[in-house]
Amino acid sequence: MGIGGRDRPGTQMDEEMDDLSRIHTPVMLERTIELLEPAVARAGAVLVDATLGMGGHTEALLERFDGLTVIGLDRDTDALGIAAERLARFGDRLRPVHTVYDGILDAVAGEGFSAVDGILFDLGVSSLQLDRAERGFAYAKDAPLDMRMDASAGITAADVLAEYGEGDLRRIFQEYGEEKLAARYARAIVRARAEAPITRSGRLVEILSDATPAALQRAGHPAKRVFQALRIEVNAELSVLEHAIPAALDALAVGGRMVVLAYQSLEDRIVKRTLQAATTSTAPPGLPMELPEHQPRFRLLTRGAELASPAEQEENPRAKPVRLRAVERTRGNA
Repeated sequence: MGIGGRDRPGTQMDEEMDDLSRIHTPVMLERTIELLEPAVARAGAVLVDATLGMGGHTEALLERFDGLTVIGLDRDTDALGIAAERLARFGDRLRPVHTVYDGILDAVAGEGFSAVDGILFDLGVSSLQLDRAERGFAYAKDAPLDMRMDASAGITAADVLAEYGEGDLRRIFQEYGEEKLAARYARAIVRARAEAPITRSGRLVEILSDATPAALQRAGHPAKRVFQALRIEVNAELSVLEHAIPAALDALAVGGRMVVLAYQSLEDRIVKRTLQAATTSTAPPGLPMELPEHQPRFRLLTRGAELASPAEQEENPRAKPVRLRAVERTRGNA
C-alpha cells in the first residue's frame, strides 16, 4: 500500500524535513552503491530498499542511476510519509509500500515484478525513531514507553513491562540484550511495577540505575541493553529477519545483488548464517565432482563483514557498530 505525505501545514513540514535531512546520514553509502552498481546501473533495473526509513540510501541511488526504480518498504508510516515527501521529485521511480520487510515477496509481486536486481537492508532502529523522543526508543530522553516501529499496531514496551512474568523479562534481556544483569533487572522491574505501572522511559532508566551495582555504573549506560531487548521483543525483529533474508534471496534475479547493514551481533549472526548457507555447495561429501544442481546459487561479495572507515565512524557515530555483508545471485533455482 503506497503512503503519501502528512496532513500538516507546508511550512511546518518543510522545516521538519530540513531538520530530518540534516540528522540522517546514510551509513557506508558509497560502499553500498559500489556493491549494488553492477546490478542496478542499467535502464529498467529495480531495487528493493527493505528499510526505507527517511530515504537516505534510496535518494542517493535514484540520483546516481536515472534508469532505476526503487520499491521502498517500511513498517513505520511516519517514515514512509517523510520519504515520499522528500523524494517526490523522482515520481513513480519510488514506490513506497507499508509492510514489514519479511513481506518482500508480496511487495515485489504487488508492484508488478517477478524478480528484482538489487536489495538493501539497513537494519535496526532508524534515525527518525531515535530522534523523535515521543516514540520512546531512546533511553536518554523521557517519553512514553512505546518502541513500536509501526505505531498503529502491536504491543508497546510498556505492555511488555506490565504483562510479562519475571522469567520472561529475564529471558528477553539475556537473549536480545545480552545483558549480564538480566535477572537483577527483571526482579527490580517486577518490584517497581507492583507499586505503580512503568509507562515512561525516564522511570525505567531510574529503576535500572538503582538496580545497578556501584562498581558497574561506569561500565556503560545501564539501560542500553534493556532498551535494545525491549525494542527487539516489541517488533519481533529477529524472527522477522530470519524469514526476510531467505525471502529476499528468492526475490533476486540472476546477477542481482543484496547488501545488508547490521548494527548488533544478533542481527549479524542471522545474516551471516543465512548467507553462508546460500553460498555453500550442497554436494554430499566424497563425490568425485560437483553436479550442477549442488552448486551454490549465490556468491559472497565481501570477505567477512566490512566495517565503516575510521573517518566515517568519527563523523557519524551511528556507523561505529555497522557490519556490512553482500551477495550476488549466480544462477536460478534448480
